[in-house]
Amino acid sequence: MAINNSGFDDVATQAYAHLFQAVAEPKRLAILQHLASGEHRVRDLVEHMDLAQSTVSKHLSFLTECGLIAARPQGRSTWYALAEPTLLKELIAAAEKMLEATGKSAQLCEHLRLGGYAVVEEES
Repeated sequence: MAINNSGFDDVATQAYAHLFQAVAEPKRLAILQHLASGEHRVRDLVEHMDLAQSTVSKHLSFLTECGLIAARPQGRSTWYALAEPTLLKELIAAAEKMLEATGKSAQLCEHLRLGGYAVVEEES
């Protein structure tokens, strides 16, 4: 563990910053929203988002490096999907609460929201 003079763990700080950087870029966040509805190929995302293939590939590479998405080769294509959909939904839910608390209430697509999903609460 690399603790600096101020008592912060530099490695942990960099890991968190990298994760937050991944979801801070609007195009990457849009890709995550598309992938929340199911697997996509690069060409599907290019078509859906009206972006250059090189741009989509660059963002997919970053998201893969962060561990937010996973690639599954199939023949000549590669399919991309959320690596940890439930954890990403929890992160988005926490962000929604933070935005609401700061007076900037906003919600992403239903596919990334916990509300309409398989999170079942038992009644007491």
